[in-house]
Amino acid sequence: MKTALIIFIRNPVAGKVKTRLAKTIGEENALKVYKKLLAHTHHCIKDLACDKFIFYADGITINDQWPNELYIKEQQADGNLGEKMADAFNKVFSRDYSKALIIGSDCYDLTPNIIEQAFLALDEKDIVLGPALDGGYYLLGQKKLHPSLFKITEWSTSAVLQQTITACTNAGLSYEQLQMLSDVDEEKDISFTY
Repeated sequence: MKTALIIFIRNPVAGKVKTRLAKTIGEENALKVYKKLLAHTHHCIKDLACDKFIFYADGITINDQWPNELYIKEQQADGNLGEKMADAFNKVFSRDYSKALIIGSDCYDLTPNIIEQAFLALDEKDIVLGPALDGGYYLLGQKKLHPSLFKITEWSTSAVLQQTITACTNAGLSYEQLQMLSDVDEEKDISFTY
């Protein structure tokens, strides 16, 4: 069975990353935090036995920390976060993958083991969710594209996880939730030195 991990990232440029965080710690420090998060994400996924897709928000970078021979590089679609994620899953499933997960690069608590647990959960369930403390999720997995999961009215709110669970229930999809972790969006979320 072919498995895919989709990672949504931004190129690390001051003023373009962690903008909410930058309001309190400044653009340069926010960039340092984001670089630390990218390094952590890279460490988490590099040895996983799956194909890895890097979806860039702002232009594909050829020579960066994601070697071209190890990572399949794509551009995120236009639209809101839901439209971007639905497009990414669609692109992956069109290549005959039987399981796919999507993560961002904002979760310093993420581990390789949690990602492996998510892939295993899809043996039994239609959907796997990694709930975040802020009411969103740090991971979403599925075995085929379910567009209804991406029809959230407002992204980046505390209602995203619950609306996604409701969409699963309404569509008759079974789901499993992983352990709750924290995304780094604000200064209070930073649990590491940068």
